[in-house]
Amino acid sequence: MTDQPFLYLAPIRGITDCLFRNLFQHHFGGFDQAVAPFVNPQPHSPFDPKQLRDLQPEENKSLPVVPQFLHTEINGLLSLAQRLHDLGYTHINWNLGCPAPMVTRKRRGSGLLPYPEAITSLLDQILPKLPMQLSIKTRLGLNHKDELAALLPRLNDYPLKEIIIHTRLGKQLYKGSTDPESFGHCMELSRHQLVYNGDITDSATFHGLQKQFSTVQRWMIGRGVLADPFLARTIKGEQFSPEQRTAMLISFHQELYAGYKKSLAGPSHLLGRMKQIWFYLAASFPGQQKIWKKIKKASTEEHYLAAIDIAMNSFSTATIDMLSK
Repeated sequence: MTDQPFLYLAPIRGITDCLFRNLFQHHFGGFDQAVAPFVNPQPHSPFDPKQLRDLQPEENKSLPVVPQFLHTEINGLLSLAQRLHDLGYTHINWNLGCPAPMVTRKRRGSGLLPYPEAITSLLDQILPKLPMQLSIKTRLGLNHKDELAALLPRLNDYPLKEIIIHTRLGKQLYKGSTDPESFGHCMELSRHQLVYNGDITDSATFHGLQKQFSTVQRWMIGRGVLADPFLARTIKGEQFSPEQRTAMLISFHQELYAGYKKSLAGPSHLLGRMKQIWFYLAASFPGQQKIWKKIKKASTEEHYLAAIDIAMNSFSTATIDMLSK
């Protein structure tokens, strides 16, 4: 269908790496593109190949990906952009939205939003030399929503591909309510294509926002789809039987677990990574607090897999009950 929304998978550091993106798209699908977690530029050559391992084109065939940077060091940034261009990338994203205090204190991520002169200065320096299109991912501000409101008109004359707006302040982190009304105000201030991001957790919420912002065609979903892996395809009108849901979830987990067991250094790293994912995924399961508690307490692979068996059995039973009503 030509009127289907364009859905981005959001960058979530420590979770949405290449393996996760590929397996998620293979098993659940629904996304049109992903923005990768940010890469740190290096000021000197040669560039360490390990930094771009997650972005090698041959490893990202399942889902097109947009690289992202966070730092603001010009030479390192341009060096990174050139390396990415050499790999075939035509679009890079600037992270002006990260709310982590250790980032914002350094005037990076959303910590740069109170300093519009620094933002436009960087754009003035890099855009004439950048070998690819640039987009921005941002928030409504660090401390006040008027920070982005003041910045957006100043960005109108820059050749940006799009601006992705998470509808919270940086100081909120991921707490409290989003502010869709302020996104509407941003639409009035900006001539760029805007992408909506923030607490799209179910299809009803999405379709409500889609009705509210009928001219917006591109949307970004992060934590909502980690908690409900079927969300992107549900938004696009697909339905799944209880048996399909259970089989998809089990198969995804088995492949993801096996992949991380092969690539990560030892059981502690493996369990740590899987627990990061289950912190969100447990929300889809009945008795989610008990499920999460069992997984969180697992100190060995055997204990972890036993907890997963319990979780999957409860998911299967609850899904059949829910969808048969």
